[in-house]
Amino acid sequence: MNVSTSEPFQIVYSIYQHEYLGYLFESFVVQLNEKGTLTLKCQNISSKNADEFSAGLDETDFQLIEWTDSLQQDVIYRKFNNKKISITDFFLKTYDSKKGDKDLQQAIEGYVDTQKSKILERLTEKQVFIMGSDGNPTWKQLELLSEKATVLFHFRRNETETVYFPTIKYAGEKVNFQFQNAFIVCDEPAWMVLNDKLYSFAKEVDGKKLRPFLNRSNIIIPKSVEETYYQKFVAPLIASFDVYAKGFEIQSEGYAPKPLLLLTEFHTAKQTALSLFDEGSNVAVAEEDDGESQILFDLSFRYGHSTFKASETGAPVSVSLEKSNGSYIFHRIRRKPQLETENIEFLKRTGLELKHGRVLLPKAEAFTWLHEYSELIKESGFELQQSSNNGKKYFIGNSSINVQINENRDWFDIYATVRFGEYEMPFIKLRNLILRKKREFTLPNGEIAVIPEVWLTQYSELIAFSENHDGGDTVSIRKHHLALVAELNRENLAQVTISNKLEQLRTFEHLEDQPMPQGFVGELRPYQKAGYNWMHFLKKYGFGGCLADDMGLGKTSQALAMLQSQKESNPDQPSLVIVPTSLVYNWELEAKKFTPDLRVFTYIGTQRDKNVEQFNNYDVIITSYGIVRIDIEQLKKYFFNYVILDESQAIKNPGSNVAKAVRELHCRHRLVLTGTPIENSTLDLWSQMSFVNPGLLGNEQFFRNEFLTPIEKRNDDQKLRRLHAIIRPFVLRRHKSQVAKDLPEKIEHIQYCKMEPDQEEAYEEAKSYFRNKILENIDEKAMAKSQLLLIQGLTKLRQIANHPKMVDPSYAGSSGKLQDVLHRLETGISENHKILIFSQFVKHLNIIRHHLDKKDITYAYLDGQTKDRRGQVELFQESEDIPVFLISLKAGGLGLNLTAADYVFILDPWWNPAIEAQAVDRAHRIGQQQTVFTYKFITKNTVEEKILALQQHKMRLAGDLITTEESFVKSLSKEDILTLLD
Repeated sequence: MNVSTSEPFQIVYSIYQHEYLGYLFESFVVQLNEKGTLTLKCQNISSKNADEFSAGLDETDFQLIEWTDSLQQDVIYRKFNNKKISITDFFLKTYDSKKGDKDLQQAIEGYVDTQKSKILERLTEKQVFIMGSDGNPTWKQLELLSEKATVLFHFRRNETETVYFPTIKYAGEKVNFQFQNAFIVCDEPAWMVLNDKLYSFAKEVDGKKLRPFLNRSNIIIPKSVEETYYQKFVAPLIASFDVYAKGFEIQSEGYAPKPLLLLTEFHTAKQTALSLFDEGSNVAVAEEDDGESQILFDLSFRYGHSTFKASETGAPVSVSLEKSNGSYIFHRIRRKPQLETENIEFLKRTGLELKHGRVLLPKAEAFTWLHEYSELIKESGFELQQSSNNGKKYFIGNSSINVQINENRDWFDIYATVRFGEYEMPFIKLRNLILRKKREFTLPNGEIAVIPEVWLTQYSELIAFSENHDGGDTVSIRKHHLALVAELNRENLAQVTISNKLEQLRTFEHLEDQPMPQGFVGELRPYQKAGYNWMHFLKKYGFGGCLADDMGLGKTSQALAMLQSQKESNPDQPSLVIVPTSLVYNWELEAKKFTPDLRVFTYIGTQRDKNVEQFNNYDVIITSYGIVRIDIEQLKKYFFNYVILDESQAIKNPGSNVAKAVRELHCRHRLVLTGTPIENSTLDLWSQMSFVNPGLLGNEQFFRNEFLTPIEKRNDDQKLRRLHAIIRPFVLRRHKSQVAKDLPEKIEHIQYCKMEPDQEEAYEEAKSYFRNKILENIDEKAMAKSQLLLIQGLTKLRQIANHPKMVDPSYAGSSGKLQDVLHRLETGISENHKILIFSQFVKHLNIIRHHLDKKDITYAYLDGQTKDRRGQVELFQESEDIPVFLISLKAGGLGLNLTAADYVFILDPWWNPAIEAQAVDRAHRIGQQQTVFTYKFITKNTVEEKILALQQHKMRLAGDLITTEESFVKSLSKEDILTLLD
């Protein structure tokens, strides 16, 4: 019977009883007569047709309709059934009295109760009825009581039994509900219909606790089962509801919670550790869990004699049962959730974040926390306890370290003690434990002390760099670790006694000015004089140094001034200068120019006399790295005054034969010169600094772990600053922009070149081939094993971007870059510019060379195979008829002075921008009078362009880390490779 929306109507909610689901709700609209009273004309309303009646509904009605819909049996069927079975069969089988699915019944009951409780809470001021047996939704109207009724549970114990029953009060009056046809509409929480009234209850009484008494007076508990019943039923009841007892005692006790933090060690993987607990998902596990030994922190609260887990977050009242001489006492303790929460928040502020009262941490992290906060949490009222399930007890008291460092003649002596509670140990024992990678040791009382992680961080370098000479308790550290000692003092990690004289080494602003040697011809610029003074300062204290000025700032002249000074003060002590073969001639020329009085001997050539005694007749011996590597057995027998390495990045690989050879040389002072102290990675720096100041950066493994990996793999700025702090006194680096302000301007242009159609086709074909092959290789063999193929592929693509003929000699097409280079070259020559042309590919130089020959343009040429380097340099520098100098980047990027040029062409971008800068500096150096224009040729839409973009994104400035092809490729992810080869 449809209800008309054009006439007055009323929405009502009706309670009816379902055969299986109990009491449910349904919503109806009922037509009103002219008097505004309900008629028999009604219609079921659901979410499907509710909008038709929206004029008579409010927001609550729409919500109630949605919830009543959710209680329909077809909805229950769809929600809880996953089998092909009819609705009738589903309910018959689920609720079969013998074979029914009890778990499914419980799940459905929980869902239905949740929906009903939401409906009942929102029925205020709505019309609610009991449905008649004929389906009339308005058979009997219910009154919704505004107050909540209260329940008092009664227990009367005598010698044979305990009688149990509840009483109900409403508005202070007792409600007679037993044997009155009352029924429970909802269990959790309880809602009851009695005498056409709908009751709700305070303290959210469970309807199942009332239902047994609707048609009975009481329940009798035999004495034989009373203790079990009291423990499992009565105690929880007393915790949550009002109870009146006769025959046993209920004591309400008030205590402040005492927080207890229990530590338990587990030697297990994360997954197994979680299974140790019933509430495994409630344990907070640190992300760094590596499956090794872990510590579980478990928080509890003690109230008097009762202890409650922090994870037990149920009712705020807990009850424990005590039986004594046949009598029972229920101890009713009201927990104080706010105080418990304050303690949990306090732990959180210290960094210990609990989940349901627990957290599982790696042992190192756990003891780092204990070292920092154990005393504080004890002072804050916490009690720390340990579980002794494995018989192992850790020391968790106060630990401290006291370090004193005193300057000695050649060393800093370290006097330090370590305390764990009442026990004291010398620093050397701690040092030896850590060097053996031991973190734990046994104290005299049997407890296990764990060395705090913070000590490993704060004193790692002191431990790594310290030395034990006599096997006793004395530990020392070399004086070139002054920066480390000063920092420990500044951070209040050590008490340091140091002379004012040595303190000056930390800064270079107030170096004592040294007189220039009389035999030095010419004048040093102010910054060069400062470098000369710095060398004297290092010599005074017996330290080695690295002069790392930019290319073209005159490192050679500064070193020669120092060597001239040494000749005048120590005439009988020759020094050894080791240079790349290509720079022997340059050093000879510079020595003649600045220090003509120096007796210079060039120890080179296949016919050289290997008798080192001949060195006694000279002041300076110039040789090459290759000669030192070959003749080290003879050279290491001679004691030199200075050993100076020029372009010292030649020993960047510490495992190379040349690096090993120079470390065997014997001398009084050591100095290295380089414009790129870091070329491949920070290990380059370690190798060079280990030559000038052995032990300054620890052994190679320590340096890799402590600096190289954090800096290069994790971009750790703090480690980078630490490394700079250690080497700072021994590295002097000035940039052109800082000191050579009189140099002419250097202007850089990026010339973007467009590929020719044939070139572009060749490039795309190669890119597609290598892209598929590289990605397939990565999937099969992982990134690390695909680097060689990646380098090969990228090299091929870069060569095609220059000119496909470099890859395919039969290629007959042209190259966009070649045309742009030749156009710019011819323009420059016509305007009387002298031009340096650099390429890393000799094949590329040959292509340019071929076109110069066709145009009858004369040129100088230099690559790794050129014998007469000096002649080629002089030809270009001195002849106005030679406008072009073709140079291989590797062969000509160092040491050459080519100030006749004012144009520099970089034909192909090198992975390492510092190498490009060195090439440009062949022209842009002291002596240059003209503006230097650099043209860097980049082929658009190729890997050249994308490599530059990736370098900008992934790499740090050259002052921090400078990369080469190998180290750059190692840093690429699969996504980066996709970008490069897209």
